[in-house]
Amino acid sequence: MIQEYWPLLFQLLFGLGFAGLILSLAHIIRPKTFSKADPHPDTFECGIPYVGDARGTFNVKFYIVAMVFIIFDVEAVFLFPWAVSFRPFQEIGAGLFILAEMFLFLLILLIGYFYIIRKGALDWEDPD
Repeated sequence: MIQEYWPLLFQLLFGLGFAGLILSLAHIIRPKTFSKADPHPDTFECGIPYVGDARGTFNVKFYIVAMVFIIFDVEAVFLFPWAVSFRPFQEIGAGLFILAEMFLFLLILLIGYFYIIRKGALDWEDPD
């Protein structure tokens, strides 16, 4: 029974080891000396100092597009387990039913996609 969990344990140890390695390397190669004029340096991203206030306003379209992407991405992830488990259902005679269910699922996704296009959720120009 324990032999079934070896791949899971290996993946967990690999993930933890990789995270520890990356954090250790970041600690080793980070800049350690700062200028005397500014002993407490500001945070920066990719070596570029920030400019302005971090609480700037963003167009809500960015969030809508991000949420639509997440929704359709998560729904697309459901296609892989369905494809993997389709053959056993086909062998017991339920293949046509499972195929019809997946086409219904994809039809609902397609209707949702056309709905967000019709509502203009993916249009980048301001209507004003």
